[in-house]
Amino acid sequence: MPADTPADLSFDDFALSTEVQEGLQKVGYESPSPIQARTIPVLLEGRDVVGQAQTGTGKTAAFALPIISRLDKAQRTPQVLVLTPTRELAIQVAEAFKRYASAVPNFHVLPIYGGQSYGIQLRQLQRNPQVIVGTPGRVMDHIRRGTLVLQELRCLVLDEADEMLRMGFIDDVEWIMQQTPEKRQVALFSATMPSQIRRIAQQYLNDPVEITIQMASATADTVHQRYWMVSGVHKLDALTRILEAEPFDAVLVFVRTKLATVTLAERLEARGYACAPLSGDVPQNMRERTIERFKDGRLDVVVATDVAARGLDVDRISHVINYDIPYDVEAYIHRIGRTGRAGRTGEAILFVAPRERRLLRSIERGARQQIEMMRLPTTEQINDTRVARFKQRITDTLAEEEVGFYFELVEQYRQEHNVPAIEIAAALAKLLQGEDPLLLQNKPEPAGYGHGRDRDDADDYHNRDRSDRGDRGAFRDRDRGGDRGGGGDRDRGGDRGPKPERPVRERGATSPESGMERYRIELGRNQGVQPGNIVGAIANEGQIDGGHIGRIDIYDDYSTVDLPEGMPKEVLLDLQKARISNRELNISRDLGGASPRPRRDKPRKDDRPPAADKGKKRDKSKAKRKKPRDSK
Repeated sequence: MPADTPADLSFDDFALSTEVQEGLQKVGYESPSPIQARTIPVLLEGRDVVGQAQTGTGKTAAFALPIISRLDKAQRTPQVLVLTPTRELAIQVAEAFKRYASAVPNFHVLPIYGGQSYGIQLRQLQRNPQVIVGTPGRVMDHIRRGTLVLQELRCLVLDEADEMLRMGFIDDVEWIMQQTPEKRQVALFSATMPSQIRRIAQQYLNDPVEITIQMASATADTVHQRYWMVSGVHKLDALTRILEAEPFDAVLVFVRTKLATVTLAERLEARGYACAPLSGDVPQNMRERTIERFKDGRLDVVVATDVAARGLDVDRISHVINYDIPYDVEAYIHRIGRTGRAGRTGEAILFVAPRERRLLRSIERGARQQIEMMRLPTTEQINDTRVARFKQRITDTLAEEEVGFYFELVEQYRQEHNVPAIEIAAALAKLLQGEDPLLLQNKPEPAGYGHGRDRDDADDYHNRDRSDRGDRGAFRDRDRGGDRGGGGDRDRGGDRGPKPERPVRERGATSPESGMERYRIELGRNQGVQPGNIVGAIANEGQIDGGHIGRIDIYDDYSTVDLPEGMPKEVLLDLQKARISNRELNISRDLGGASPRPRRDKPRKDDRPPAADKGKKRDKSKAKRKKPRDSK
């Protein structure tokens, strides 16, 4: 089959079920993407597939549509299991299944992931969902508990397999695959094909069809693309600074949910911007009025969802701001395509939380373009802009308004109170400004989780990511000399060979680096814990990006890990629920107490007493302490 999609190919050309065709009509899909055109027929035949495609090529529909078409409506146990590296992707894939199967009666898909209550998931599992979408750790827990039975599983999908490898989940994935029936269908999708992923494909897949899709850049040259590392409550401050400092005509702000359009629009209105929300809940007549006001300049900012912005064509949009990062390249390209139209130049700004770096990298790869990191305006720049705007208001008022009456009023006040006119003008200016101060106070720029580390980490990403790891490998820590538990050279192909010995240290010999705090985990070498297990559990449960996880040391009965200081209580609570091999981490702040002497299976040669003293009691005070063997 050709690599490109034929121009006249449609979804009607596939043997998809009638219900799936109805769901596609509701979604509005007309013609398949290349990955869909090549994958759907193969999966409908029941064959295994190895697909190499970037995020944003439409691979979710490529496996979801044929899977839904082949469901057995009479089966009451899970038929499909989709494994994803993160909870965000699990939710996204589950939502896609639900959209595509909207016309399928009694269809139920369940996302299961760490951080969500087991009780909720257990109740949902009792509803006999046909499709389970989950992260490896939580799926393993349910299998071990006996609450997820895979004896009648018909299809297994590994989505973003190389990302699961990078996050240290690959052993968990193999364990799960070993619990599935031998004759199940397997679809494996990965942006890259490191040796470990190829080994899994050869070992667990039956004569798979290999499909590779290359995606060319689809972003316009007229759009200047930038990103800023920011998250949580700091997003609004960052957005306000950009709106204050960037010269713009009209701004389109994208968020993920309908509720967020209303909430953010209200907050921007409270800060003095002419703003309105635009979502699928907005009635058509109000939507048309909003767009008309946006076109003629009565609105400066519109906050919209992806669905609401489809077909939106407003030439005066100078800036597109991705307040919430899109989940795929296709959505990103569609969003920024709202600016830079008709030969004009446009600005596209992307807000990225530290844990969303994976999505940033996927967008850059899919768009085949490196996105520049921006610098937020400084306090001084903001203040200069505010002062200039305030002066301009005075100039405009003097030029356009009749001020004769106020001139007489001020003069009358000056004579009655013997106050200089300049002081009266200053008092009136303060009265006009109201309670909000005109000038910002010097304070740290809005930053994301991890405070000041965000900018450094973002710089590190561009400075070292492409040279130290392949296209999608784990971050390497230049100072500590280790990877994040993933497999440093796996993207270059071939076996890496033996892993170099890492430096070890005595407990307390070094302190956490600046901006980090040390935490203790009540699991260690005796429980079979490896650094990759800890990275995976923390990244998945606490939504902390691997780049923010510091040094890990593993002892016999416990381990220590360095995490960003000032970690919110909610994140710590999530981490306390995390599990490795069905054991809770029991993570807590490390108070720096003395560590117990690590277990020693055999005495070292240097520690043995001389032959002449054989049988005599050794002086334990002179015995050397053994350093921890596993360290990161």
